[in-house]
Amino acid sequence: MKKCIAFLITVSYFFLAQAQQKSVQELLGYPASTKLLIIHADDLGVSQSENAASIYAMEKGSINSGSIMVPCPWMGDMAAYARTHPTADLGLHLTLTSEWKNYKWGTVGAPNQTPALLNKLGHFYSATDSLYMYSNAAEVEKEIRAQIERAKQFGIDPTHFDAHMGCLFGTPEYLQILVRLGREYRVPVLLNREAFKVVFNLNLDKYISDKEVLVDKLYMAQPADFKTGMAAFYTNVMKSLQPGLSCILLHAAYDNAEMQAVTIDHPEYGAAWRQADFEFFSGEACRKLIKDEHIQLVTWREIRDKLVRGGGK
Repeated sequence: MKKCIAFLITVSYFFLAQAQQKSVQELLGYPASTKLLIIHADDLGVSQSENAASIYAMEKGSINSGSIMVPCPWMGDMAAYARTHPTADLGLHLTLTSEWKNYKWGTVGAPNQTPALLNKLGHFYSATDSLYMYSNAAEVEKEIRAQIERAKQFGIDPTHFDAHMGCLFGTPEYLQILVRLGREYRVPVLLNREAFKVVFNLNLDKYISDKEVLVDKLYMAQPADFKTGMAAFYTNVMKSLQPGLSCILLHAAYDNAEMQAVTIDHPEYGAAWRQADFEFFSGEACRKLIKDEHIQLVTWREIRDKLVRGGGK
């Protein structure tokens, strides 16, 4: 009897080890050789232009995911879309900064509960450096929870969490808050070892467990890429994709008067930049690349439902 029990335990550990060794693509039911890609639009809710362009590219183009900035003026518009499109892949772009020159926002929670997050005018700080200098973990967690709960109150069913301007990625304390809230709300968090090491000088493995779903490759255009052409940058990205889970972060909006006013004196990630993102990801060239390069689009919703909530990870 003891030998039988020992055998069963050994077999159980064997199959557990095998499951842990599976790639994300295999856990999702795809062959190990599959090139999975999330095409993800940031900054939903920041303006009507951002919402309209991103929604068009989700419905008519190749964008298949997005994240909403809860403190921003046009969040309600995106919440209305989320309620009428319950299968859309919409997460939360958790926000603790307000970077534009004349277009600002602040906390979702009561300002007197989180004074360290606000400058003297009652807005979030423009840069993450100031956020890290003046804020504290207790107030950060209080505000992030308030944003998540406000989104749910408005009928948004978050498929994932990420952070505007990487505001929750730059310190171990804030990263731990984000990871913990992802576990609590049972949603995946945007995490990538390479980006955390290169950009934030953090060893991601210190702050996560094997339960977290990691993105193998994370891509976002930089100022030099905008200067040489967004189509060239994104084409190169898609042609270089390898098996695994990759994510392209972009910012789609129309280069109209509203977006020009929002991004005044801010050429990087400004209105023209966002128009270029929109044009590529709503166009035929992008669809053709996805087909020709045998790329399988996947959503955070699928990852959430199958791996985080379905017990597949």
